[in-house]
Amino acid sequence: MSVSIAAADQTVCAPLPVLGRDVTVPLVTGGEVTYAALDYAASAPALQRVWDDVAAYAPYYGSVHRGAGYLSQLSTDLFENARRTVAEFLDCRDGDQVVFTRSTTDSLNLLAAALPADCQVFVFETEHHASLLPWKNAQVTYLNAPRTPRQAVETLERALADRDSHGPALVCVTGASNVTGELWPVRELAAAAHAHGARIVLDAAQLAPHHAVSVQDLDVDWVAFSGHKLYAPFGSGVLAGRADWLREAEPYLAGGGASRKVSRREDGGVDVEWHESAARHEAGSPNVIGAYSIASACKALTEAGFDTLVARERYLIEKVRTGLADVPEVRILSLFGDDAPRVGVISFVVDGWNSSHFAAALSAEYGIGVRDGLFCAHPLVRTLLGSDPQAQGECGAPEAAPGEKSLNAIRVSFGAGTPDEHVERFVNAVRELVTDGARWNYRTEDGRCVPDTSA
Repeated sequence: MSVSIAAADQTVCAPLPVLGRDVTVPLVTGGEVTYAALDYAASAPALQRVWDDVAAYAPYYGSVHRGAGYLSQLSTDLFENARRTVAEFLDCRDGDQVVFTRSTTDSLNLLAAALPADCQVFVFETEHHASLLPWKNAQVTYLNAPRTPRQAVETLERALADRDSHGPALVCVTGASNVTGELWPVRELAAAAHAHGARIVLDAAQLAPHHAVSVQDLDVDWVAFSGHKLYAPFGSGVLAGRADWLREAEPYLAGGGASRKVSRREDGGVDVEWHESAARHEAGSPNVIGAYSIASACKALTEAGFDTLVARERYLIEKVRTGLADVPEVRILSLFGDDAPRVGVISFVVDGWNSSHFAAALSAEYGIGVRDGLFCAHPLVRTLLGSDPQAQGECGAPEAAPGEKSLNAIRVSFGAGTPDEHVERFVNAVRELVTDGARWNYRTEDGRCVPDTSA
């Protein structure tokens, strides 16, 4: 899509109102500026619509399931209606279950706990740790990073053809990379998985906030995503998809709500009859507000129209990538190349800069919030940087002083609530920092670069 067409589209779609859009932050050089939140890939701000819906419901908050009181019944209806809204948002099949969890990580760990015995799992090394790490009780094959979408499909096909049994198998793949923003060939990977008798789970944490996700069109078996990336930061997530493995597995958590009937045996033990519905894996009092906020966000994005949102985001992506391309010292990280379709997630390095130092200067001197490190996708970022594992702090914070060669990257990410001014300020700030350097001194504290205010 050309810039001119995208620019015309973006005039039709203003940024969706989000909480915090007018927040000002102090600059270390003096004064204040409106905060430019460009870390959507970690946590997106709450849509104003979501916040308003939650605020309107909050006085009516009550216990969920089996309560006789009016507020309990209202809250139960709201919780179960949220489940139906999410199923519609994902275009689920008849019979699919929607389980409310805490996050994408929680969703994939739930599915990992529900795998049949002797299940083989296939996952690319390019995945976020939420997709890489939960499969400790399965036989896992880690696939090398592909350099084209076609190579991804071919790599998976070879691995599935060579597997050592015809038992259950699961493929886990991202829809959009949390590092490069690139879209993965989910439909083709799902076809390859099913052709070899495997199932597939889609990590849609970075995809669902930016593009419509259809379980039926993509032909995936499960989808996982987080509310806090979908403009609903109230501590909830979703695992949606086929019911059989979930229904046959032991409950993810044992406790009230998951059990249908509990009785004492004569020998003093306990017999338990577990629910076969989604409640089987939702023990305890559910996060009603979290589920409701996700449903509210699903409705808001659907009503705004993904075609319109995608067109405007492409305009912002082009604005950022074109601006960074004009700075020779900047190298954008990519697996599939410059022409690969992507969402609003861009990672890069700057020659001669420590990434933590650069990100700290963007924040302290320009009021721009980005992220630096390895983004909980260590193998992928190291592959893109061509670096060996190094001693790292939490989530890849560099153990290096300002000015040293960067072992990590900088990530800028944006979405439906991002105004033009934020990305324009970011591009200008990158250009100024590279050309003129930082205007403040920085020091390393707990592995991170921070402004030195000791003078």
